[in-house]
Amino acid sequence: MTRSTPGRPRLSNADIVDLTSWRHELHRHPELSGEEHVTAERVQEMLRPTYPDRIVTGLGGHGVAAVYDSGVPGPRVLLRAELDALPIEETGTPPYLSLVPGKAHLCGHDGHMATLAGVARLLGRKRPERGSVVLMFQPAEEDGSGAARVVADPRFGELKPDYAFALHNAPGLPLGHVAIAEGAACCASRGMRVVLSGRTAHASQPETGLSPMRALGRLMPELTGLSHGAPGTDPDFTLATVCHARLGEPAFGVAPGRAELFVTLRTLTDARMSDLVDRAEAAVQRAAASDGLTVEIGYHDVFATTANDAKAVRIVTDALDELDLGHDAGLLPLRASEDFGRFGDGPHLAIFLLGAGEGRPALHNPDYDFPDELIEVGSRIFMAVLERVNEAEDRAP
Repeated sequence: MTRSTPGRPRLSNADIVDLTSWRHELHRHPELSGEEHVTAERVQEMLRPTYPDRIVTGLGGHGVAAVYDSGVPGPRVLLRAELDALPIEETGTPPYLSLVPGKAHLCGHDGHMATLAGVARLLGRKRPERGSVVLMFQPAEEDGSGAARVVADPRFGELKPDYAFALHNAPGLPLGHVAIAEGAACCASRGMRVVLSGRTAHASQPETGLSPMRALGRLMPELTGLSHGAPGTDPDFTLATVCHARLGEPAFGVAPGRAELFVTLRTLTDARMSDLVDRAEAAVQRAAASDGLTVEIGYHDVFATTANDAKAVRIVTDALDELDLGHDAGLLPLRASEDFGRFGDGPHLAIFLLGAGEGRPALHNPDYDFPDELIEVGSRIFMAVLERVNEAEDRAP
């Protein structure tokens, strides 16, 4: 049974109905990374009745930040949710199915927004005792650019927190169970795009051209062969995944003169990523040189490691203990990446996984859907965390 803290507001049944309905409306109208202008407007409409002391819009693109200030000196705490959806056709059958072809909230960001909107309602009724809270609705998490752009926005300097917390729903964990641990929580990753260029020829005379076929064929197993270990047991974990390959044009009369290769590189730490990039680039250069090809290398969807700070983790686990919510390391560290770590330059930071239930479709599956029950649970955890921050400050020497 959950213990209650006197004076801490709780979401009412009417709140939960409203927030659930709002989540469903977000689900019907997904927007991709960098396109979230309507979603941002919906967030602002939801926030206004909670009377934040300040709303900052257009952060790092379409980001929205709501500030709730106690008026008493104290720590500034940032809580983060994401605005963006995925470029995937939804195949589930909820009554609030995505109305946008080829786009859907299949990572649960609609639920994260609803959870933070629940916190906004509670802060609107009772400000923090000390310091301030920044509710950050961040754009473009899925492509790794959003948090970096928010942090680079000159206005973020006025919002920079002392503590930063986020949750992510996690199918595969029991509903409401939390996974949290100190250290690396989500891997660093980046998309490596390789273009090999030679010279086309007539298909009847391939010897007069310069084909990248052999180089492409050698590179795919060589790059995937850089993979090593597992993130939970090996600090030197690396993973290279071939995601796309193209050779020439779809024609029978032309021997190819160009090849393109997409590879995702993944490591547990940023330092290990630097080493993996060096080795991958060396392999590409060798393959190109051996066949006299020119090569271009570029990077996309760059994610740094998200690492949990010991002090922030203790705050979360103390809050979970108070709420009688089970927790352990669970699925951490994840192979997946998360750009929340970009907020960790200075503040104490932690992200935790909130169980979405066992036997559910995985994140990014075309039939995944966020469990509405987590809106209230997540909001309650965040409110307990906010109280624990002040307690942690009192304990500090």
